[in-house]
Amino acid sequence: MLLLAWLAFCAPAVPAAAQSAADLAPALARIAADSYGDTEAALGMLSLSGGPQAAAIVDAIRDGRLFIDPDTKAVFLRTPAGAVTDAATGAAVASPPAGLKAVRLNNRVRRAVDAAAGALALVSPDVQKRLDAAGAVFKSRDAAALPVLDVALAKESDPNVKALMAQARAVILLNTPTVSEPERVSAARLIAARGDQDALAVLASIPADSPPAVKAAAAEGIEAVNRSLAMWGVAQNVWYGLSLGSVLLLAAIGLAITFGVMGVINMAHGEMVMIGAYTTYVVQELIRTQAPGLFGWSLAIALPLAFLVTALVGILIERSVIRFLYGRPLETLLATWGVSLILQQAVRSVFGPTNKEVGSPSWMSGSFDLGHLAITYNRLAIIIFSLLVFFALLVVLKRTMLGLYVRAVTQNRRMAGAMGIRTGRIDALTFGLGSGIAGIAGVALSQIDNVSPNLGQGYIIDSFMVVVFGGVGNLWGTLVAAFGLGIANKLLEPFAGAVLGKIIILVLIILFIQKRPRGLFALKGRAVEA
Repeated sequence: MLLLAWLAFCAPAVPAAAQSAADLAPALARIAADSYGDTEAALGMLSLSGGPQAAAIVDAIRDGRLFIDPDTKAVFLRTPAGAVTDAATGAAVASPPAGLKAVRLNNRVRRAVDAAAGALALVSPDVQKRLDAAGAVFKSRDAAALPVLDVALAKESDPNVKALMAQARAVILLNTPTVSEPERVSAARLIAARGDQDALAVLASIPADSPPAVKAAAAEGIEAVNRSLAMWGVAQNVWYGLSLGSVLLLAAIGLAITFGVMGVINMAHGEMVMIGAYTTYVVQELIRTQAPGLFGWSLAIALPLAFLVTALVGILIERSVIRFLYGRPLETLLATWGVSLILQQAVRSVFGPTNKEVGSPSWMSGSFDLGHLAITYNRLAIIIFSLLVFFALLVVLKRTMLGLYVRAVTQNRRMAGAMGIRTGRIDALTFGLGSGIAGIAGVALSQIDNVSPNLGQGYIIDSFMVVVFGGVGNLWGTLVAAFGLGIANKLLEPFAGAVLGKIIILVLIILFIQKRPRGLFALKGRAVEA
């Protein structure tokens, strides 16, 4: 391809703004000559001129919308809407001449059109287009793009685009044997400073006949990039661990209340999470059919409804089953396991056994980069939401009468009853509170997991581990244990794998409980029942 060989001498660089007809006249004269070589040379001139009219001409050549008047050698452009305009000025032509001839294309000209379009993107007024074009040059490593890249780099004002253009230029220099050795060494160091997988690939693929100094610079860069990626990898795993910890916190925080106050081994807690997720599904289905404009508010609407539904289900379970089994933990385990099977089958009968689609509002979609960390909005929202739920529950327990009664019953049930506190009512309300929190956890989990009758089964064992490890009934212990176990899991996974990592965590928890049976943060108080 000869196009970019013309770029260095066919046309001087002009500012991207305020193109005049005179700026485009030399290129249009070449096009009017109606030869493949002249058209290719004209595309080289257009690629360096920049501006929207040059881009429109290049697009018109690609689409067969650029025409020549054989008599006057004037060039006309037909817009996608069908209007005919003067190619130089963009002014509409009311009566275009008859017998216009389309500019001819062959494979060489088509390749030149593609190259010119990429070059024009480097000087586009749109920052994102320039950024994308620079990224494309970085990946292509096309030495022919160096002249236009130099022109674009000299005119660039945006620091992010300029940095990427400089990296793209460094890639080309590093892989060009005719470039001087000091320039190639500097290019290797500039690429290494990028510090990502793309930089690693570039440094690892330098030509085998490169000078020793260039190879040494590339090797040093590879070592530096590997160190950087290792550190960012640990940071990414910590982020994943925080994300997993927030999920564990949401799933376990309600269990920490019910298990801590009543000593009930509630195997149906996961089904409360499931019911909350299905409540979200029902709310979204109603909104889709009745008020589609409210879909962005679907989660806000589902949160209180999920809390109320699961709290009522929890109170019903406590009043009908669990209150007869206090003091018999193994029997509560079997009874609540049976309740969990009943709830799962009930959901299968109503909604079917297949997964249900729960959508995410637009503000929870997508991600952003923090350094080399990829942060998804839905995970970030769940971390923030889990902490808000945690602190809201702390306020309820520390600043309300219900919280005072709950703490009294937690520390000494018999003494609380002797002081006139209706422990049975507190048990029901507490069980309802814990179930309601599990329900709003289901709303959050519906954004990152499959909504199915088995949703809760994936979290019940981990929830018990979090509660026992943190200290039964201690919310701060639950917080520390949830995030600690989440981070530990994700840090172990790269070395041991997901399954073996969970086994190692379980073994370590068992050993820890042997030394501290009450967990990290044991509740203080005179437990008369003990």
